[in-house]
Amino acid sequence: MARVEDSLWAIPVAQIASRAGQSKEIDADFPAPSGIGDDIVGIKEGDPVHVTGSFDSIVDGLIFTGRLVAPFVSECTRCLKPIDEDWPVNVTVFFPYESAADKGCGKNGKDEEVDIIAGEDESEDTYPLLENGAFADIEAMIRDTLVESLPLQPLCKPDCKGLCSQCGIDLNENPDHHHEMEDIRFAGLAGLKAQLEAEQGE
Repeated sequence: MARVEDSLWAIPVAQIASRAGQSKEIDADFPAPSGIGDDIVGIKEGDPVHVTGSFDSIVDGLIFTGRLVAPFVSECTRCLKPIDEDWPVNVTVFFPYESAADKGCGKNGKDEEVDIIAGEDESEDTYPLLENGAFADIEAMIRDTLVESLPLQPLCKPDCKGLCSQCGIDLNENPDHHHEMEDIRFAGLAGLKAQLEAEQGE
């Protein structure tokens, strides 16, 4: 069985977990976990995700506040140009101590069943500490945070003009490009007009 401390995403936090009010700074690269988007919009597995921030010890756990910066790969949904840029995301998550979770006592003094239901909305921002609070494994935090932040319709720039619907030319590079459009609803009338003019000319 693999040891927790051998995980690429495990951060030792035992020293600050021993007493509230202590902090541990993080400024390092971690490999991107699998499952962050896909080949069209996503972050490739293994690419370096730069994590900066700090773990701050409070009475019932650790709060991590920081920033993730990952290499984002996609293509513009308007002009289809490839997008290859850093994707920054701010994050604040909670790592509760195991003992606090076992008690099931919320800050409002509710019983365990009610507290579990009330905490469901915040579960996505809460991650367990491992080995009795000795390690914080940030793999799931990185994956969840980046997945939730990925754009549904990525753009190379906010005002991208896209491609011409008639010929496919890039309108960003050819802003004056246009086509003379004939309204097909009047095509029949135009034909009739031409016929009448031809008959009158005879």
